[in-house]
Amino acid sequence: MRASLKAYFSGDTGPSGLTAGLRVIVWHLGWAGCQLAGLLGLLFLPAGPFVLLSLLAMAIPGFAAITLMFRDTPPLRQALVWLWAAFACIAVTLTGGIAGPLAVWAAMPLGAAVVLNQRRLITLGATLSLMNALIAIMISIGGGIHMPDEQESFWLSLIAVMTFVLGVSVALLPALRSRSERADDAEEARARLMKIITEQPQLILAFDERGRVLSAYGEAPSGLDLHILMQTGLYGAAHPGDRQAVAAAVETAVAHGRAEIGFAPHGAMDHYLYLSMRRASDDRLYGAIRDGSLQHAREAALESARADAEALNQGKTRFLASMSHELRTPLNAVIGFSDIMRLKLFGDLPPKYADYAQLIWESGQHVLDMINDVLDMSKIEAQRYELTLESFDIREPVSQALRLMRSAAHDRGIDIHSAMPAHALTVSADKRAVKQIALNLLSNAVKFTPQGGSIRLTLTETGDAVDISVTDTGIGIAPEDLNRIGQPYEQAGAPEQKAMGTGLGLSIVKAMAHMHGGQMTLRSTLGEGTEVMVRLPVRAAAAATDTAPQAVSIDPLKDHNETPEALKGFGEFVIRPRP
Repeated sequence: MRASLKAYFSGDTGPSGLTAGLRVIVWHLGWAGCQLAGLLGLLFLPAGPFVLLSLLAMAIPGFAAITLMFRDTPPLRQALVWLWAAFACIAVTLTGGIAGPLAVWAAMPLGAAVVLNQRRLITLGATLSLMNALIAIMISIGGGIHMPDEQESFWLSLIAVMTFVLGVSVALLPALRSRSERADDAEEARARLMKIITEQPQLILAFDERGRVLSAYGEAPSGLDLHILMQTGLYGAAHPGDRQAVAAAVETAVAHGRAEIGFAPHGAMDHYLYLSMRRASDDRLYGAIRDGSLQHAREAALESARADAEALNQGKTRFLASMSHELRTPLNAVIGFSDIMRLKLFGDLPPKYADYAQLIWESGQHVLDMINDVLDMSKIEAQRYELTLESFDIREPVSQALRLMRSAAHDRGIDIHSAMPAHALTVSADKRAVKQIALNLLSNAVKFTPQGGSIRLTLTETGDAVDISVTDTGIGIAPEDLNRIGQPYEQAGAPEQKAMGTGLGLSIVKAMAHMHGGQMTLRSTLGEGTEVMVRLPVRAAAAATDTAPQAVSIDPLKDHNETPEALKGFGEFVIRPRP
């Protein structure tokens, strides 16, 4: 019994304790038992029927709490408080109202609500108790109510006061203890939170829009004088050169709700701090300051390294541009003289010397091509390559590139197919750049297409754009190399294939396409071939003629160094090597 009472008042749960719902039922049953005991005692007086009915009425809410054992829900508890109010009103009314001996029971709805220990129910109980008191006052003022005799009044007053005081006390103590425990838990949680905030490695601040610090928690980072921070605020704690930036960041946090800033602390230029700020719902600013010296040093080192790399790259670009000019001038002389010897313009040469002249010419031409690529790439990287826009028929520079590549394709036994519209495609672009794009695409296709293969160039118009597409049946590109191709000096394939160029052809094509506002698309299958398409949005506003494409017949046995008259129609034509 003592253990049960201790469990009741301490609020313990478990096998030996009482849960909150069980405490409510025990309290109600104890109240009902007291009312029945008082009823039995008054039967020996004997007492009047109104007195007995009053005690019986007040026992009913106590027994009604048994329903909570089967279903304990908020609506049912609320109905129980209403039941207390109804029967308390009946008991007080039957014994004379506010002037009767049971007037104190008008407040029993509040006592029952206290034992239920829910804020909403306590508010309801207080309201119903007040209503009962008002009803009891009105009944007493109206008169006509039977009042118990002196002996009945004495015993009823004794029962009412004792049961009310005992019942409210027994109900109030667990409720007060529960609230006290919750308050203690909240205080412990607050203490734990304050300990976490105080001992965490950053400095958390609360400050106003003027930068004045209201409170600070945590560890001050190295270099920050906490005394100066509390006395002069954020602005005074920052280095003079950074104060304007800190002030601007605080204004941004006030206006937009958040901001971040890095600054050097006052008197400690070898340190660097990062401050993250947020505006809370109370319009205060909260921020966290952390030591960012190492991060700032790394960022400064990376920035310095980036600047050095850019300077070196620009120096490399200038060097390549200068050397390309210096090399190209004597190389043109070597190629010219070797070409004179190769063509035997001043007479025959011994066969061995003729072979040497041919090798000198081919090697010089190869080196000249590479130098031209390096020169173009260096201009592009140095942002000194300027487009000269003019209006022209794009078929003309593409056709010139085809004629230039016919000899190389013939020597390697490669067919070159071409399809271009028979009507003019007027564009506004750099004619030299367009020719360079077509020439580089065809040159790459010829280099990496084996003997007996074929190359197809297609020129089409799509809206305001012109597409130059070159497809070959060459060696193709591996999937892992596709992402690299198109970047300067990047090559794919075997070493002997890489030796055939500088890796600048496609990068120059890509750069020139971008300078025109276009793009380059590359598709390739290893061992099957490659397709490169360049889209240039350079179509001129003038409407093209509606001349239908015409088939052009070309003699494949005609000398490959001649320009066929039919080529001037820019229709479908094929350049094949001699059998």
